[in-house]
Amino acid sequence: MGGHGPVQISPMTANHSSSTSGSSEERRVRLERLVIEADQNTFALDLHPRLTVIGGVGRLEREGLVNELVGALAGGRQGVHLELQADNGSRFAVFRPSGSRHRIVEIDTRTDVTEQFADDQGMVNLLARTGLDARTAKAAMRIGSADVLTTSERDHLLQRLAHVNQHELWVAAETLRSAQRRLEDEAEAVGSSAEDAEIIERIEQRHEEHERHRAASERIRKLTFVGSGLCAIAAVPAALKLGLMATVPLLVLALCGVIVSVVSWRRVIASARNEELALTEFGAQSYLGFHIQRVNGLLSSDQARRRLMQAAEEHREALRRWAVIAGDVELDWVLRNRGQIDTAARIRSEVFGGEQTADIGQAERAAGLANTVVSRLSDLRTMGVGGESFVALFDEPFSDLEPAIIPPLLELLVRSSEHQQIVLLTENAAIASWARLEAMTGALALVEPSPEPSTSSEVALWDPSVVHLR
Repeated sequence: MGGHGPVQISPMTANHSSSTSGSSEERRVRLERLVIEADQNTFALDLHPRLTVIGGVGRLEREGLVNELVGALAGGRQGVHLELQADNGSRFAVFRPSGSRHRIVEIDTRTDVTEQFADDQGMVNLLARTGLDARTAKAAMRIGSADVLTTSERDHLLQRLAHVNQHELWVAAETLRSAQRRLEDEAEAVGSSAEDAEIIERIEQRHEEHERHRAASERIRKLTFVGSGLCAIAAVPAALKLGLMATVPLLVLALCGVIVSVVSWRRVIASARNEELALTEFGAQSYLGFHIQRVNGLLSSDQARRRLMQAAEEHREALRRWAVIAGDVELDWVLRNRGQIDTAARIRSEVFGGEQTADIGQAERAAGLANTVVSRLSDLRTMGVGGESFVALFDEPFSDLEPAIIPPLLELLVRSSEHQQIVLLTENAAIASWARLEAMTGALALVEPSPEPSTSSEVALWDPSVVHLR
């Protein structure tokens, strides 16, 4: 190994391969070949650099392949060999022969680099360098039907916002944000705050309501006082001339006048209590004290007060428009997740190609599933502690879906494989037929079970004697 510096399979190497697509910061491990030796039989699986569809495999076979692919990275599995390419373009062969030392060889230079990847126990574990263990890696890399169908409240919000007109959504967001800033600026100009503006307006409204009730109560009190007095005076001659029964209607009218006056006065008391609560919230003892409390009487000037109230009104109008478009979702949350909302909207557009579908519910379901798939793939692209990207293992992910929404999801996998290696394991004959046609474009490869056993020449690369180590 003389003259060679450290060689790393983990994409922690300094040079990043220009052949990889997507972000320049993505660090990938791309699997090229898996070889499994068991009971004198050898199984060799060549993997497409983008998308490999393995068809005709049942549940047990899929489980076994997932375990072998993850186990080949983690180590500890004898007779499982692996060929892979690091992000800097270097190609490596991982030999795990039964009964002898496991080794890693850089294929192009035929250099044994095992020591750089062995742990304290001498085990060759590629996952350990990325801070992962076999169980964690398998849970993240394997994506089944339950994973595709599982959505969180956040995913529902993203889909809901992705469904609305994006231009209207972001115009409303900008309008509301501008209204918030103007309200804050106007409040600050008068030594207040945006929250104070709402309280101030509430104080003004309750004070006006109190004054209105008090004026009405005064009018009613005067009318009922006069009416009740007249009824009481008239009751005396009525009793003398017509008897006591003649005074009953007059007394009822007088009593009604008193009741009306009392009810009106209770409204005044209630409005006064509401005004007092608003003043207390602001920290003032009275309406007069409220105005005096403002900084040097700035708020009491008509001009400053008018500007603040106008800003508050514009803010309320922007809030009403936002509620119509986005519902009860907070603006700050939407702005923080704008990238995810844009991605969800783009996925929706890609899945349906701008075409309308008669089944709106089915369209919503397909868009939500597509967003979940993209989200899982995004997580895998930065799964390791150093931001390493790993192959995505889709284990019959669409088994519980309606056949009509599977094709756009398959097309999504093809597009996503431009940025990440994907393996799709399935026993669905329709998916295998689709893959057989797509394979003609070179974007993917279809692997199906073959009754013919592998020959020794097929695995010659994996015979350690073929590679002459320096």
